[in-house]
Amino acid sequence: MYVPAVYQAREGRQLVEVVSQYPLAVLMTNGPSTPFSTHLPVIPASETDVDELVGSTLLGHMNRANPHWSALRAGIAAKAVFWGPNSYVTPMLYPSDPAAPTWNFVSVHVEGVLQPVHDDEETLAVVRRTAARLEGRFGAGWDQEGSLDYFRKILPGVGAFRLEVRSAQGMFKLSQDKEPAVRRRIREHFEADGTGPTRELGRAMRNFDEATEREYGA
Repeated sequence: MYVPAVYQAREGRQLVEVVSQYPLAVLMTNGPSTPFSTHLPVIPASETDVDELVGSTLLGHMNRANPHWSALRAGIAAKAVFWGPNSYVTPMLYPSDPAAPTWNFVSVHVEGVLQPVHDDEETLAVVRRTAARLEGRFGAGWDQEGSLDYFRKILPGVGAFRLEVRSAQGMFKLSQDKEPAVRRRIREHFEADGTGPTRELGRAMRNFDEATEREYGA
């Protein structure tokens, strides 16, 4: 992924937060003519938070009926793409013409070595950890213990994997090319918006500014 310097992450922790907050990824591996790509939740393997993605392990699972699963081999190169908040930016937020619209967004690309999981108990552990992680972050307190028999029933159709992260890049395109006053106007516009995703983009702009201030002591 091409990332101009102005849009690069200021801290490794920023990449970790995108993966944690937006776990629905696209997993990609080489295919016979075009890459295989599958949308699926991907979570950190570690029970404790990490500060860097590189050197960590991510967990995921997919339907074994998916041809992508049949193509996975131990040690295969893989990429996972995570999308954070994003939105159109209207030139009405700029002070003068001429101007051009753009799209602000956050994205993280993770590359590494994939290891399919073939052991049933380890596969079950991946499913349980994924359910617990996502319920804890986005759910309403659902207890999975009463569904373990059901988990085991569907387990033959589940293909789990581990992704050992070798590199990670983040693209934080958040109007850094604009003057501070214009950038602040754009951020406040998003923060004041009534829709959740747009507010998240405003929050991402604010968090990026704060990380930049920590890095440069501004």
